[in-house]
Amino acid sequence: MTEKIRILMIDDHPMIIEGYQNTLQFTKAEHQELHIDIANNCDEAIKYMDTSVSRTIPYDVLFVDISLPPSSDGSMNSGEDLAEYARKVLPRAKIVILTMFNEAFRIHNIIKTIDPEGFLIKSDLTSSELASAFQAVLYNPPFYSGTVNSHIRKTITSDIVIDEKNRKILHLLSQGIKTKNLASHLDISLSAVEKRKKQLKELFCIEDGQDETLLSEARKQGFV
Repeated sequence: MTEKIRILMIDDHPMIIEGYQNTLQFTKAEHQELHIDIANNCDEAIKYMDTSVSRTIPYDVLFVDISLPPSSDGSMNSGEDLAEYARKVLPRAKIVILTMFNEAFRIHNIIKTIDPEGFLIKSDLTSSELASAFQAVLYNPPFYSGTVNSHIRKTITSDIVIDEKNRKILHLLSQGIKTKNLASHLDISLSAVEKRKKQLKELFCIEDGQDETLLSEARKQGFV
């Protein structure tokens, strides 16, 4: 019996989309029939999703690139926003995130806010891994690529537990943001920032008090 699988691929690079399409069509199982729609930006993706809902023919799988131009009305700024929207309007659809971002902070946030059935870092991706990921996402999710799994293993095995604000402090410091400017990014006072940085240095056993030493240790343990 033929299994019809409806897929929406969202990426602003047509050649990448073509590669994904060709891989899935070439490696699909004999009983699978793939119907693939393509969106190159947020506006097109929203239109496809809304149409599928209104016609009661929802998508089974969404491949979502994180780096996308914002929607024309400003309501969607990235693939993360689209994935969150998809969770609301297409609750049964499997979501596969594809991204070039490999920072621990971004990986952690995507897993927490979207909880995707598939999470692939593009630098890890091969045709065979994409094919394996697709089948796993359909029948035995989740499927995470090597970089994502490495991040998860590091944070799970670490004895250190830090909250979201402290994770963001580490992320911002790794991006070169000065301490005096952290408060405006976090919506807390500078004294609160200093207190949190002190806590982080105590947690990671940083004896020299240097930010770079803190970041180095946080990277080793998968928090940056």
